[in-house]
Amino acid sequence: MASLFRSAEMTLCQLFLQSEAAYACVSELGELGLVQFRDLNPDVNVFQRKFVNEVRRCDEMERKLRYLEKEIKKDGIPMLDTGENPEAPQPREMIDLEATFEKLENELREVNQNAEALKRNFLELTELKQILRKTQVFFDEMADPSREEEQVTLLGEEGLRAGGQALKLGFVAGVILRERIPAFERMLWRACRGNVFLRQAEIETPLEDPSTGDQVYKSVFIIFFQGDQLKTRVKKICEGFRATLYPCPEAPGDRREMAMGVMTRIEDLNTVLGQTQDHRHRVLVAAAKNIKNWFVKVRKIKAIYHTLNLFNLDVTQKCLIAECWVPVLDFENIQLALRRGTERSGSSVPPILNRMETLEDPPTYNHTNKFTSGFQNLIDAYGVATYREMNPTPYTIITFPFLFAVMFGDLGHGLLMAFFGGWMVLKEKPLAAKKSDNEIWNIFFGGRYIIFLMGLFSMYTGLIYNDVFSKSLNIFRSNWVINNITKKDALSNDYMMLDPAEGDYVDYPYPIGMDPVWQIARNKIIFQNSYKMKISIVFGIIHMLFGVALSLFNFTYFKNKLSIVAEFIPQVIFLVFLFFYMVLLMFIKWFMYYPTNIESEIKYSPRCAPSILITFINMVLNKETIVDRQCDATMYAGQIPIQKLLFVCAVICVPWMLLAKPIYIMRHRRKMNYSVSHQQMQAAAGNGDAEQPIHNNTAQPVAGHGGGHGDEEEMSEIFIHQGIHTIEYVLGSVSHTASYLRLWALSLAHAQLSDVLWRMVLNKGLICDGWVGGIVLYIIFAVWATLTVSILVLMEGLSAFLHTLRLHWVEFQSKFYSGQGYAFLPFSFENLLDSASQTTEE
Repeated sequence: MASLFRSAEMTLCQLFLQSEAAYACVSELGELGLVQFRDLNPDVNVFQRKFVNEVRRCDEMERKLRYLEKEIKKDGIPMLDTGENPEAPQPREMIDLEATFEKLENELREVNQNAEALKRNFLELTELKQILRKTQVFFDEMADPSREEEQVTLLGEEGLRAGGQALKLGFVAGVILRERIPAFERMLWRACRGNVFLRQAEIETPLEDPSTGDQVYKSVFIIFFQGDQLKTRVKKICEGFRATLYPCPEAPGDRREMAMGVMTRIEDLNTVLGQTQDHRHRVLVAAAKNIKNWFVKVRKIKAIYHTLNLFNLDVTQKCLIAECWVPVLDFENIQLALRRGTERSGSSVPPILNRMETLEDPPTYNHTNKFTSGFQNLIDAYGVATYREMNPTPYTIITFPFLFAVMFGDLGHGLLMAFFGGWMVLKEKPLAAKKSDNEIWNIFFGGRYIIFLMGLFSMYTGLIYNDVFSKSLNIFRSNWVINNITKKDALSNDYMMLDPAEGDYVDYPYPIGMDPVWQIARNKIIFQNSYKMKISIVFGIIHMLFGVALSLFNFTYFKNKLSIVAEFIPQVIFLVFLFFYMVLLMFIKWFMYYPTNIESEIKYSPRCAPSILITFINMVLNKETIVDRQCDATMYAGQIPIQKLLFVCAVICVPWMLLAKPIYIMRHRRKMNYSVSHQQMQAAAGNGDAEQPIHNNTAQPVAGHGGGHGDEEEMSEIFIHQGIHTIEYVLGSVSHTASYLRLWALSLAHAQLSDVLWRMVLNKGLICDGWVGGIVLYIIFAVWATLTVSILVLMEGLSAFLHTLRLHWVEFQSKFYSGQGYAFLPFSFENLLDSASQTTEE
């Protein structure tokens, strides 16, 4: 229980491990996750440490595993995750793992290279097949008599009359990316000055790029030209546009013969490609069964050697020395883990774990579980607790959802939130196994218990407010007698003024929460404003007083009696005598005044009830409250002198907080300096007469001058610090009290927004009649439900959450929580594997 309300007690230990047993012992400590090692080689370069070669080997194994994982994901093969947590392999098993990974990588790379070569060959044959098929159409078109104009353009009239025997058209055929065709055509036209004839046709089916695996669209082209010079120019242009040229016979018979050979080779390649893919798939399936466990093993090995690099070697090079922080309560468990590691390694020399004395502040370690971890994260976000100071988390588990619910009080909205949080709690195992990389979802899931409790508390406060989607539940009979109003008038928003003095009230309250009749009252806002404003102040003062009370536990634990006398007592007196007294006045007013029209009891009517705020201001300013003659200016006998006494006591607390601690420290230091000087004089008197002047002339002035100057500086800092602390507390008591009014403001805003949505949206569908009304109501209800969830539950819920967080961080924790510690970060395989998996997913 001590570690629930305070961080666990820590101790600094020195650990001696035999070199042969060090690996196994650190492995056992990593499984335990309760030891934080310190770096004993901070000045040594990372690349000059003892186990740097082993770490590099692990990096290389990780690289090979990432390559295998990438190939497995590329083929869409599911990786088997059995949820097992294999132990870290022994150092001698690293060689077997390295050999396995090397074999798999080489085999896979060889298969990939062969498959890429086969795919490239297949692509070339496919493109050639398309060329042979498409160019036949082009040649048929060129043989057409109607194409005489293009032949005249390329050969000229004389060449055409010569029968084309001496001047034949040359041509090149190839394949080019479809998007490059327009630019390719323009370049040919400009570079060859229109002396070429280009024909192109699209390949209907996309082709696979063997290098990237992407599907690309290409086109077949054939270029006719005359002369070797144009041929050279055309080939250079094709090379520049990365077009692939293929040989294409001129004779139709040769083209048909080549096409038949190409088809045969394509069929053979398809068979070989299928066999290659089957072999690759078998290799990857076999690797996918073990890759998760391989990752775990390699990461554990790497973490162990990283940790061993933090250790020191003794002179004999046979023993490793480490320093570590460990929880005192888990000391025996750590020794058992070290003993298991020694037995696994076969070493005969047991490890030695010694406690060390240190002035260094230990790390803060708070034991958490899946329920408390979310609340602990809220506290740690403000600042990690100083070692062994009071942990606010146990109290925050109750106060956080309660203050949230005061602002978010609605039975319907709270039910929605509780359902969502409860669903995440019930399904937490399958949801956690999915390991989503959506940051917003991870925030919601991490705070699932907070959301669930906030929903439950909001349902409770909604029941107290009697507010369900801006409407009320009339579970019990209303205690108001409403005359001259029908149910129809009430439902038609014909508001009425409720006045208990007029006899409408039957003198005893609604059993649970607020009477439902207030929902149709014209003075509903006035009544609820007064009620919610006062309970906000009541909750705020109690919350702050609780925070001040927790500071007493800190001072008592750290045996700081001076802070109890000089800080805690005046703080409590100041807060109680002023602000808690104001809370008492609220309760006195609630009990003393009641609705009445009887002349003899008029001084107890609400008309005579004094304003709490005015009473408090007059108390501070020492003024009298002016009231009607029929009314009393005070709520109880002797109120004025009691208020003056309380105010004087509160004022006295200000210099008490400001000066008591610095003056005590100053007097204590003077006494200490006097006793030291007296001891030096006695020591000097005990020496010979020759040495006495030397001591008197040198030691005393130097000590007096140096000590006085140092004390002067330190005391000035203490006075400044205490002054800042006092001003912060005194002014903060006022501002923090006013800050709790946000409970009232957000509660009022939430209720009004809910009422607006009901009247302006859903009510429009409820007043429609007939079958058309059913359709309209269906649509309007969907709109209303969407706005309710998005605005009132999500946005208003986030707003109330942030305001509640501020009330805890500033108003509550500032009274006792310094948050200047640093977190305990043990060497834990579980934490390392979780962070590694999250990094891999990102």
